[in-house]
Amino acid sequence: MTQPSFHLVFNAWDSYLHSSGKTFEMFTSVALKVPPPPPPPPPPPLPCAYFPLLSCTTSVREPRSALQLLACLAPLLEEARKEGGPSHLSPPFGRCRPRFPADRPAPRAAELPFARTPRHTTPLLWTALSLSLADGVRSEQQIPLSVVKLWASAFGGEIRSIAAKYSGSQLLQKKYKEYEKDVTIEEIDGLQLVKKLAKSMEEMFHKKSEAVRRLVEAAEEAHLKHEFDADLQYEYFNAVLINERDEDGNFLELGKEFILEPNDHFNNLPVNITLSDVQVPTNMYNKDPAIVNGVYWSESLNKVFVDNFDRDPSLIWQYFGSAKGFFRQYPGIKWEPDENGVIAFDCRNRKWYIQAATSPKDVVILVDVSGSMKGLRLTIAKQTVSSILDTLGDDDFFNIIAYNEELHYVEPCLNGTLVQADRANKEHFREHLDKLFAKGIGMLDIALVEAFNMLSDFNHTGQGSICSQAIMLITDGAVDTYDAIFEKYNWPDRKVRIFTYLIGREAAFADNLKWMACANKGFFTQISTLADVQENVMEYLHVLSRPKVIDQEHDVIWTEAYVDSTLPQAQKLADDQGLVLMTTVAMPVFSKQNETRSKGILLGVVGTDVPVKELLKAIPKYKLGIHGYAFAITNNGYILTHPELRPLYEEGKKRRKPNYSSVDLSEVEWEDRDDVLRNAMVNRKTGKFSMEVKKTVDKGKRVLVMTNDYYYTDIKGTPFSLGVALSRGHGKYFFRGNVTIEEGLHDLEQPDVSLADEWSYCNTDLHPEHRQMTQLKAIRNYLTGKEPLLPCDKELIQEVLFDAVVSAPIEAYWTSLALNKSENSDKGVEVAFLGTRTGLSRVNLFVGPEQLTNQDFLTAEDKENIFNADHFPLWYRRAAEQIPGSFVYSIPFSTGKANKSNVVTASTSIQLLDDRKSPVVAAVGIQMKLEFFQRKFWTASRQCTSLDGRCSISCDDENINCYLIDNNGFILVSEDYMQTGSFFGEVEGAVMNKLLIMGSFKRITLYDYQAMCKTTKESSDGAHSLLDPYKTFFAAVKWIVTELVLFLVEFNLCSWWHSDLTAKAQRLKQTLEPCDTEYPAFVSERTIKETTGNIDCDDCFKSFVIQQIQNSNLFMVVVSNECDCESIPPITMEPIEIRYNESLKCERLKSHKIRRRPESCHGFHPEENARECGGVLALTAKPTLIALPLFLAIFSR
Repeated sequence: MTQPSFHLVFNAWDSYLHSSGKTFEMFTSVALKVPPPPPPPPPPPLPCAYFPLLSCTTSVREPRSALQLLACLAPLLEEARKEGGPSHLSPPFGRCRPRFPADRPAPRAAELPFARTPRHTTPLLWTALSLSLADGVRSEQQIPLSVVKLWASAFGGEIRSIAAKYSGSQLLQKKYKEYEKDVTIEEIDGLQLVKKLAKSMEEMFHKKSEAVRRLVEAAEEAHLKHEFDADLQYEYFNAVLINERDEDGNFLELGKEFILEPNDHFNNLPVNITLSDVQVPTNMYNKDPAIVNGVYWSESLNKVFVDNFDRDPSLIWQYFGSAKGFFRQYPGIKWEPDENGVIAFDCRNRKWYIQAATSPKDVVILVDVSGSMKGLRLTIAKQTVSSILDTLGDDDFFNIIAYNEELHYVEPCLNGTLVQADRANKEHFREHLDKLFAKGIGMLDIALVEAFNMLSDFNHTGQGSICSQAIMLITDGAVDTYDAIFEKYNWPDRKVRIFTYLIGREAAFADNLKWMACANKGFFTQISTLADVQENVMEYLHVLSRPKVIDQEHDVIWTEAYVDSTLPQAQKLADDQGLVLMTTVAMPVFSKQNETRSKGILLGVVGTDVPVKELLKAIPKYKLGIHGYAFAITNNGYILTHPELRPLYEEGKKRRKPNYSSVDLSEVEWEDRDDVLRNAMVNRKTGKFSMEVKKTVDKGKRVLVMTNDYYYTDIKGTPFSLGVALSRGHGKYFFRGNVTIEEGLHDLEQPDVSLADEWSYCNTDLHPEHRQMTQLKAIRNYLTGKEPLLPCDKELIQEVLFDAVVSAPIEAYWTSLALNKSENSDKGVEVAFLGTRTGLSRVNLFVGPEQLTNQDFLTAEDKENIFNADHFPLWYRRAAEQIPGSFVYSIPFSTGKANKSNVVTASTSIQLLDDRKSPVVAAVGIQMKLEFFQRKFWTASRQCTSLDGRCSISCDDENINCYLIDNNGFILVSEDYMQTGSFFGEVEGAVMNKLLIMGSFKRITLYDYQAMCKTTKESSDGAHSLLDPYKTFFAAVKWIVTELVLFLVEFNLCSWWHSDLTAKAQRLKQTLEPCDTEYPAFVSERTIKETTGNIDCDDCFKSFVIQQIQNSNLFMVVVSNECDCESIPPITMEPIEIRYNESLKCERLKSHKIRRRPESCHGFHPEENARECGGVLALTAKPTLIALPLFLAIFSR
């Protein structure tokens, strides 16, 4: 082993010591214990001055120049200068005790790596130093770098040859180069692109809102002509009962025959596209006169439903939610009860209904927790609060105060302020509700004063809704009317409405509570049982809707992205197609009868759903580049669509995350710490923003660092804003090619060609006769004139024809390889594939389909590796960031541990030009057996440089371990197969740590604000105590017989199943909850091709060599295993939960991100009839609901 420039570095170090007044002899006087000559005054002796040089020579093996040694010494020189000399250097240099193995003879001077004796040294002392240097170096030089280089070169050359040969990469690159002069390269104008997309989406949204407007007009006209008939008998199609027969084979009442047929436009669900049907909540009577009359006059909507669908065949579900509780849906579909035998859906507590019916509001909820509220009353009160929270949306603000003789903020941190009613905040308050208990006496006066002051102060901050304000009072009685307080704080304007809820059956204090509500434009209701809660809570929404009804303002509202899992279409799609996110456009329906005008009667809300994936169809993915994407947010900054939105998590099966619909843009574009991009979009600005981003791929375990340019604008007529992200470099350029239609169609229709299923080359959804048409057939019909009016993307079609022609020769190339029996004789290579930037794919199998190791590759089940609406295939994205001409190799994570498909995927990018302005026009690759790939590696590692064939080192040796890792540190080859696919730092923590210190790899910290973390908490799983007849009996002893009877009779199933009484049956349970996490990703430093190192493990040294495999993303790592380095822990990629202390949690709760309020507000109207302010209401339960809970209680054990 030689170090040709070592003497230059040694002389430089020696000169540094002499310039500081220190000499080589000073070092030897201590290190070698020989009598030194008298030191020159004045500097004192400095021990170990040359030891940093020893350390650097053993960590940087065989340097190509002195610069590498100087780079190692530079920080040591600086530290020595600051601290007064090298004796102060940090370990290991500060130890200054080079080891001299006793079992090894001292080397001869001729073996030393120095070309000549440095200046300022005597031969004797130089020889002594050389001996120590040589012995230290030899003790750590167990792995010759030259041999590892040979292995890496042999393996890299062969595996690249295989990848290039079977992928046809060189042929494809050549073909694109042949067309270089015939194409034009253009830079994408991001601002013009986002404006064009926003205009397209605006037109699409406008068509949906016009369909809803036609429903509003038809509904109001039908109601205007209808006269209420209490005795009306009308047989309608009940969505639960249709097609149901009794034991005699006769159709049930309201369950007539209803024809259902699968329809591909509705995800092949069985529907009736000529009729709607009606769902009635389980706790309501199907033949209640109010419901029968409403169903009767709303029957006229069937005609409009069908007409809307004819006008716009892209429409899906249309519906009318009645204020009476029934839900008319088109197309008609069968509803099935859940596992508890109920249908929990009530249209009136859906966000689209509440948002359309009312204006934004600030609400303070006052809960009486005095001693008289003990037991069932407090339980009903808690359930009432929870139901009120259900009616609050993202544009609302709230707080909850419990009162007795003192005030108790349910969340003490939010003393004196309100918080946005998003999902996370509402759930946070629900958890605190469980902590409430009743004692003392109720001082309502201080609670009212606090509520009025809080609403006033919060309104002045300008952070709330700046619209309606309300106080919700939940109590079992009030001894006074507190008119003095109302006169001081609320009269005469009455800007704060008072809604009072009397808990319990006693009516002694009902008059006082009703007076409070009526005197303050509110509503009074009495809630006697848990069964009454939901129906009575809904009453306040009708009051808040009055100003809008009187104004006759049909405001169009749009919801955030969501899925209603209680709907039958969502339930039936959940297992097959995952989460189908929707946004709903809705409008209120008003009574136009003159005699009801001042009452402001809301008839209901009509709406239609728009799948979020419909937005993506308008986005030309081919113009956004490989890493580019489009996204949209709401007026609250929540994501409507974004490729990084992850609404599901797995816990046995896929489930929705609790906060999936309120993920803020700042939680996915988290590098924008100042929310510059988010705030600009929320404020409906048009502009550009740039920042460096860390984009994760491959299940978040790999990271790509790039700079993105963001372009954004608003979507008019909606509360949404649209953004487009383009990555700099190749991501901002695209090119236009040109071929004849005949030539292009010929090559496009070859059997090995497919197009991206989720890309819209032609819109085939607009007409039923086109829906069965493939994109290839649609393109042909469009180009040949058979369907000249078919809406197609001309530019995309022209480019995909160009790609088909240029890539056509590769089909014959692959076929010739497959037919040549001598090629691929062991069938190690199984698949060759290519993809172009226009979504065109070609695939060739070198083995039979049944012999494929990975059966899912390039199929719809393997979403990461095919073209999707929001991303290019993973192998395409990773190849684009590699050096052109090199291949990127990968295997599934934890292949060995999980016993997954044992395959290696290799891909490379194809560029048109050799500069950064060249778009990546395609990517090609192969998939091969892992066993075949590993065999090539082990064969290469058996080569050696000696002429006699006797190798000094081999991967078969027991004292070394050989690995093949990728640029993110994941193991592709290991002697222990179980380590395959694992992160290298988990296996060789000491070596990975050293690679990070030396700069061969770098750690990148990432954040996940959509994570789910395990937590242990008390929970109830089915109300064990309540469902146990014995416990129920003993609990009932506390109640008088009358209370017991009322309790059992009026306690319906939903309340039984979900009531807070079940809190008594609690146990510790581990569950997953939303959280924030921090985790690392690792990436190699491209400029470092090879590195050697030694790790001081206290009692031994561990040496290693890492060598890059040329033209790849791979590294060969050879590690000595004689020293286990147990003192250095492994490095893992496990996420760590970010735990916030109480003060920080409080600050996060109080913080209000910038949001944009809805444009309309209808808080009050002078013509309101305040006399319509409520009475004692009770819900009559069905006989079946009376018996069913008791039945379950007895037989559920």
